[in-house]
Amino acid sequence: MERKAHIRLDEVFLTFLKYFSLIFFGFVAVIPVISCVITAFKTQEEYQSTNVMTLPENWLNFDNFIKAFTTANMGRAFLNSLLVMVFVLLVSIIVGTQLAYVLNRFQFPGNRLIRNLFLFASLLPGVAMQVTVYNIMSSLGLINHLYGYIFMMCGTDVISIYIFIQFMENIPISLDESAIIDGASYWTIYWKVMLPLLRPAIVTSCILKGVGVYNEYYAANLYLQDQSLHTIATSLYTFVGPMGSQYNLICAGVIISLLPALIVFILFQKQIYSGITAGAVKG
Repeated sequence: MERKAHIRLDEVFLTFLKYFSLIFFGFVAVIPVISCVITAFKTQEEYQSTNVMTLPENWLNFDNFIKAFTTANMGRAFLNSLLVMVFVLLVSIIVGTQLAYVLNRFQFPGNRLIRNLFLFASLLPGVAMQVTVYNIMSSLGLINHLYGYIFMMCGTDVISIYIFIQFMENIPISLDESAIIDGASYWTIYWKVMLPLLRPAIVTSCILKGVGVYNEYYAANLYLQDQSLHTIATSLYTFVGPMGSQYNLICAGVIISLLPALIVFILFQKQIYSGITAGAVKG
């Protein structure tokens, strides 16, 4: 009896520790968001005279949101980010799935070498190559042009390629052989057979790549210096300057920038969850 009671106490303690850690770290993760929401509704005087967790006097004060949206030209920034994301995702999916199809379905000399080179490229930090990339972009006249930035961001996404390869390994080759017997070409097999079956992997790739493109700041700030070319990430830095930062406007802009992603997540959460579980890692 004493041993059973001891085991039960251990189980109760482990259960308490598990839920306590989940609640604690969840609370730690939510605090910055709560602080951002509170600050977004404060006036400049309120922000300077109170701490970040002090509630604003007026929750219906939307002046910060209006000023942030107009001053930072966030409407144009949203449009630029949308154009960049659509083109980058489209090219990434087409190029990534075709590369994965060739590397997975065809065995040829250099196949393993190409895979190893992709792996080696993913280990190189992007910042270390920016000097060379900037010189190439400058010599081609692609700096301070939205199409130049899109061209650079369309670089091969190694992670997506490996996701597609991993998913294709679970698609039986007998499907390809049946299509070939019916007279289908390799191009038809790719478009009619492989691409529809890769939908879960495509959803996963779009989530990973889309979030990265939407939040990308370093390259956007480096290659898109004209204010009319700012993306949503760089537009938030309109309120940062040598004379100080207007954090109440920055927080309002952050909330505005989060709304599209939140709406997309709410509308397509079923597809997002199914894509992550089915297409992330299979084997």
